[in-house]
Amino acid sequence: MSRITEILQSMDYGLSPESPAEAQRWLHAQGPDFRLWIGGRHVAAADHFDSLNPASGQLLARIGQATTAQVQQAVDAAHAALPAWQALGGHGRARHLYALARTLQKHARLAAVLESLDNGKTIRESRDIDVPLAIRHFYHHAGWAQLLDSEFPAHEALGVVGQIVPWNFPLLMLAWKVAPALACGNTVVFKPAEQTSLTALLFAQLSVEAGLPPGVFNLVTGDGAVGQAIVEQRGVGKIAFTGSTEVGRHIRRATAGSGKKLSLELGGKSPFVVFADADLDAAVEGLVDGIWLNQGQVCCAGSRLLVHEGTADRLIEKVRQRMKRIRVGDPLDKSVDMGPLVNRVQWERVKGFVERAQAEGATVLQDCASAVDFGAAGSCYFPPTLITGVDTASEVVRDEVFGPVLCVQTFRTPAEALELANHSAYGLAASVWSESIGLAMEVAAGLNAGVVWVNGANLFDAACGFGGVRESGFGREGGREGMVEYLKARPPAAAAAAAKAVKAGRPAGQSRKGGPLQAFADAGPAIDRTAKLYIGGAQARPDGGYSREVLAAGGELLGVVPEGNRKDIRNAVEAAAKAGAWRRTAAHARAQVLFYMAENLLAHAARFQACLAPVVGPEQARAEVEASARRLFTYAAWADKFDGAVHQPPMHGLALALHEPIGTIAIVAPAAVPLLGLLSLVAPAIAMANRVVAVPSMAQPLIAAELYALLATSDLPGGVLNLVTGDADALTEVLATHLEVDALWHHDMRPYVHQRLEAASAGNLKRTWVAGSTARDWFDDAQGEGREFLQHATRVKNVWVPYGV
Repeated sequence: MSRITEILQSMDYGLSPESPAEAQRWLHAQGPDFRLWIGGRHVAAADHFDSLNPASGQLLARIGQATTAQVQQAVDAAHAALPAWQALGGHGRARHLYALARTLQKHARLAAVLESLDNGKTIRESRDIDVPLAIRHFYHHAGWAQLLDSEFPAHEALGVVGQIVPWNFPLLMLAWKVAPALACGNTVVFKPAEQTSLTALLFAQLSVEAGLPPGVFNLVTGDGAVGQAIVEQRGVGKIAFTGSTEVGRHIRRATAGSGKKLSLELGGKSPFVVFADADLDAAVEGLVDGIWLNQGQVCCAGSRLLVHEGTADRLIEKVRQRMKRIRVGDPLDKSVDMGPLVNRVQWERVKGFVERAQAEGATVLQDCASAVDFGAAGSCYFPPTLITGVDTASEVVRDEVFGPVLCVQTFRTPAEALELANHSAYGLAASVWSESIGLAMEVAAGLNAGVVWVNGANLFDAACGFGGVRESGFGREGGREGMVEYLKARPPAAAAAAAKAVKAGRPAGQSRKGGPLQAFADAGPAIDRTAKLYIGGAQARPDGGYSREVLAAGGELLGVVPEGNRKDIRNAVEAAAKAGAWRRTAAHARAQVLFYMAENLLAHAARFQACLAPVVGPEQARAEVEASARRLFTYAAWADKFDGAVHQPPMHGLALALHEPIGTIAIVAPAAVPLLGLLSLVAPAIAMANRVVAVPSMAQPLIAAELYALLATSDLPGGVLNLVTGDADALTEVLATHLEVDALWHHDMRPYVHQRLEAASAGNLKRTWVAGSTARDWFDDAQGEGREFLQHATRVKNVWVPYGV
């Protein structure tokens, strides 16, 4: 053994504790006796029960036990809030969901620490996985709320929904249930697990800070009797339940014939299938995430390792060595990998599974780096456990343990691997590891599971549906399919009326009072008389040194703007090319930028109105600002939802139709609506990861100066949007012939201009999108936004993936 190896093996992690002080202050300020949250106010509970820290056994708080009458009160409050909540419309609800995301983001650290104190999961998991993904759900579903009328025109909300979640992902499960329900126009009665109610109680408080109307979200805490009362309430139109299969069966029977919609996300016994050609080191790390995340208290935990028999010994040895480096201890220590189980009851349950497996002749290995006493009286810590020598009839293979216990079986052929993987009453998730894409896809297609990960494990996102088959339940959470769970088909007459309203263009939803989206706040002078070009994220003086006057409708001088020329266009196109990293920016991040732009636009609405009013009049100025904010919300919504398709051609495989950005798009804004026309074209282009060189409206090019002040505070990277003012016709000619411009959008109604531009575009055969023979009404959502714009902003790449062995 080399000296370097000896040094590395002797190294150990130092303590890296997270302070619980802020969370304790919050608990002290709120408690110790917590109340229910009904109709936008605290409601005292007649009885309470203790909520304990599983790492120490210390009392955290006393949680209120709701009565059947209080559940009825919560349902009544949700019904009372329903008409006003639905009257807000999709855009109004989108603003509220966005505000919830932003508010939770502000208090993310408090939520993470509180979650670790209450649940026992490590601070790294709650800080880096649970809380960010919860925030992501509210952002993502703010987008779905914005798109609801256009994407689900024949559907409507269910009404009041009852939601019941377990204790393993308290805040995250709240988010992935509450967010789609609210986006669809429902109101909620929510019950957290009695063991882990604290982050739900925090969320209730944050909902007030975010401005959520009273009664839209109601929280009733307590034991299983509270969940049963929700299930039995006649005023509840849907039950969304996550928990055990046994309770899921009870709920199915209890709701049968009631007309209640039902979604069940239940237990799992997920196979983790490793083939001989797999990257074993990567598979071991996948196993760590697959079974020992959250101490194995994950419904889709990869608790059954199925490995090719020729590879088994090597893989098991790697797993054993990796187990030795898993640190078990205080969940608030950032160097710890596993904390305690949620309570002693769960500890006893997991211990019973392991002891019975050992009694049946299985080999049990428990090894890790730990400073805790696993056998101490009252301890909830349980070591990572590896069990070999089991078969398909073994209880530990057959039943859900819900703890850090991994059992191993071997196979010889892919067909045997599939047979073993599918030999389960459950069907929630599965993980397949192989360097052969054909083999991996063949096996993935044959697995009885709602979710299959290839060369990965425990991958989740708000845009991707999650749910099971067979005894793992039915229904999906997340993505478009998750939205369907909270909607019902409209009666034909109502659907026709809704479609007509969408086609005519809907009015904006009401603005929230206060908070991050307060509209029309005065933010300074209306006109910047030293306007410059905006290139590469910075203000730039025009190359030619000339300016042009901007006049009001009555002929008064409003200011001057730079007169851009060919070199300015060249500089702008070069800046756009240098911003190529935008293409690789995650769709969620692009969505956030567009949301920020809308937020900042409304925060400075008075300034934009003052800039527009002398040219288009005060009424249109107000309408343009509000409609522009809605349009930014729309494309923030689409950024992570216009995501291609999977085709099934007549072959053994799939064809993935991927939407890709065009590249650099030149946009010439329509004159009649200087702000709305420009943003209606720019927003879909950048939402789809393009870079833009835009020529603002010649009617009011000073709007560009207001926009670059907004862009500087909205996290848009330099070069993604470049603004060049000047003679629109001359600048468009330059853009049409520029070989590094990939597409040109021009919505001028002059046919001879279109002929000239399309002919000039032949140099590099750039795509062109020019106005048709009919003027476009930019205020009408049916004409001014939607899939047509997204299709022009993307191209489709088809990736064929044959599979089979």
